[in-house]
Parts: sequence; structure tokens; C-alpha cells
Amino acid sequence: MTIRVLIVDDDPLVRGALTMMLDGAGEIVVVGEAADGAAAITAVDRHAPDVVLMDIRMPGMSGIVATQRLRARPRPPEIIVLTTFDTDDHIVRALRAGAGGFLLKDTPPDRIAAAVRTAAAGEPSLSPSVARRLMQQVATGAAGYERARATLAGLTPRERDVVLAIARGSANADIAAALGMSVTTVKAHVSHILTKLALTNRTQIALLAHDAGLV
Repeated sequence: MTIRVLIVDDDPLVRGALTMMLDGAGEIVVVGEAADGAAAITAVDRHAPDVVLMDIRMPGMSGIVATQRLRARPRPPEIIVLTTFDTDDHIVRALRAGAGGFLLKDTPPDRIAAAVRTAAAGEPSLSPSVARRLMQQVATGAAGYERARATLAGLTPRERDVVLAIARGSANADIAAALGMSVTTVKAHVSHILTKLALTNRTQIALLAHDAGLV
């Protein structure tokens, strides 16, 4: 299956380098480019990409705002934030906005291509350093903790098991093996959880589980 990619970055050299790199990565095809968040939204309408590589700091609309607006749409593209800024605030804001991945621009080309494939399959993709820092984030405070616990209270015991597995970084196949169910059933549970919690992707499920102190 061809994976359609849109590259969003205000630096034309970065866009050109990413295009050259990804266009040579098997089934990945770069279908368009954009220089800021507003142009990214227009380009998504025009090119219907499966995955968007999104910079954070750009003139006009930022990558985080663009991510939030795109992910609020029906059938949105998967979004990977690709940036030089790896502060804790940027990481959490991007993931809460709906990004399914967060990579640094010094990530090796093969890992960026692998992250695109992973995102297209609906799985989160984080640089190892970003994943470690995210797991080290302190809870959002007593109020955030209670809100997260209350939000998760409406899930069935089996759905909570799936949430916990997602928060630990397990893929669908691993969850199926651990919980004794088919991958299709796991996908159905994930879909129901996203609908119940009004979330857009697995990364937001994991963040909510961490806020609730489950992991």
C-alpha cells in the first residue's frame, strides 16, 4: 500500500531533503509540501495525505495549532511532529493536540521512514529520548489526576486492560497475545475507547492513563 505523505516546514531546504529521502523509501510517496500551519490545512484538503510530518515553530499558524485543527476533523491524517525543539512543554502540547509521534530532526533517515510506516498503521512513534522524557513527566497535579480517573471510570474492565497495555507501549498484536483475544477484537476495543473518551489516537490514551496514575 502506498503511504501518502505531506511535509510541513518553513525551511525549503528541510522540505527538499525530507522529500528526497522519503521518496526513495519504498512505498512512501511525498504528495505535497507546505511552509506553515495554515498552508498545511489547505494542502491536506488538496492532497489527502495519510501522514503529515509537521514542524512546530513556523510563521503564522504553529504546527501545534494546525495539528489540533486537523485531528479534530473526520478521518484526519496521522501527524508526526518533526522538530529541533524537544522541550517537555513542546512534547506534551504536541501529543495532547493529537500528534501520533514526536521525532527530532536529527533522527536517522531510516528511523523517520519507519516512523511514517508506523504512523500510517495507527501506532505511535516517539524518538527514544522523547519517550524517556515523556515517561518522566510528573502527574498533572491533584485536579488533573482526579479528572483523568473520572474519565476512565466509564470504561469496562477489559477496556481498562487495553488502556493499560497501550500506556505501556504495547502494539495491537502484543495486546492480543497478552489478553487472549484477536487483533481484530483489540482494534475494536481501541475504537470504542477512543469514542468513549473523545480522544483521537492511542498516544492520547496513553497520556490519560499516565495522568490517572495507572502507569
